Amino acid sequence: MGEALIIDAVRTPRGIGKPGKGALSHLHPTHLGATVLKAIAERNKLDTATVDDVIISTSTQRGKQGGDLARMAALAAGYDTKASGVTLDRFCGGGITAVAQAAAAVASGFEDCVVAGGVEMMSYTAQLAAEDQAHGVPPQLMGSGYEELDKLHPQSHQGVCGDAIAAIEGIPREALDALALVSQQRADRAIKEGRFNKSLVPVLNTDGSVALDHEEFPRPSTTAEGLAALKGSFGALANWDQGNGVTFASQIKRRYPDVEIEPVHHAGNSSGVVDGAAALLITSPEYAAKNGLKARGRVVTYVNVGDDPTLMLNAPVPAAKKALAKAGLTVADIDVWEINEAFAVVAEKFIRDLGLDREKVNINGGAMALGHPIGATGSMLIGTALDELERSNGRYALITMCAAGGMAPAIIIERV
Repeated sequence: MGEALIIDAVRTPRGIGKPGKGALSHLHPTHLGATVLKAIAERNKLDTATVDDVIISTSTQRGKQGGDLARMAALAAGYDTKASGVTLDRFCGGGITAVAQAAAAVASGFEDCVVAGGVEMMSYTAQLAAEDQAHGVPPQLMGSGYEELDKLHPQSHQGVCGDAIAAIEGIPREALDALALVSQQRADRAIKEGRFNKSLVPVLNTDGSVALDHEEFPRPSTTAEGLAALKGSFGALANWDQGNGVTFASQIKRRYPDVEIEPVHHAGNSSGVVDGAAALLITSPEYAAKNGLKARGRVVTYVNVGDDPTLMLNAPVPAAKKALAKAGLTVADIDVWEINEAFAVVAEKFIRDLGLDREKVNINGGAMALGHPIGATGSMLIGTALDELERSNGRYALITMCAAGGMAPAIIIERV
């Protein structure tokens, strides 16, 4: 096996993901994808005719986000028509998977140059949900929609799952709010110190004016008192009856009958709804040398793990353990940990289960402060980890995140 080098990483700022309110919400998802693809090509003087493939993660592949966004975004970015594209979906984990599949293709020797990343416009997917309801399509319980599968593996709403895990693990709301406050404080520090500047590229409108050139979601004025005053978001939802006696809580109680679910997650300690995109350039050492490219990092290993789909959010810990074992590394070897803050309990449990130094985890804040553009987040976090390794002179970073269906990909990178 050869090596898969990370030449560069770029991402957009995250825009508030509300229709008509966020700075990016008026744009087409393909435009957002083209923005990062164009930036990665221009920054590295990339001959796009030599790009073997473009791999993009997009979770909701409907309407404007359907139709193989990777290929369309590459064409919109001015890539040579020889550069093909494929769009994949691993729910929240797709952004890591896109980079992992690019690395696998390059390390195997089948391909030499791949651009990988993710795009998700939650302001647009919110419109899809509203349109469904307007046309009489009721919101559904999580799951496949296939009754026989749902009998085997009941799947609930992710927020209710977060609350259930907190109850099972005995993690109090105070600990979750404390982590949320740290996330806001660290993101604010990172922004003020320019820690994201290396990877951040502005999004322009079609007329060339600036749509967004800074993070739109963070709330640096957040306080512990303010978080404590927020009402739990998923209490009523947990017990909402669609008319057939099935609720989100009852789906969990089918597997965990003794759990008493309390609504401990809210807007302040859950991931933000945002729009965003990211791209990384992955090449072989031979391609890099031939084209005068200097690597910033390399992919050490990556893994995928499935866990209980009923609780949904618990796979990052076994994924991290599997990745460390595969790489022959220990917890002590990792200088930077990026665990997506889908909900505070995910990161808090991850820290506790692995016995991590909190100063090495989500060093520059996470999704509770910055937002979580579903299919794009994993690629963003890899770039963030690489930037932080360079800033702090670290060596290894591990990036992982939970995904619907009870899954988690994990990837380890090394600074070069």
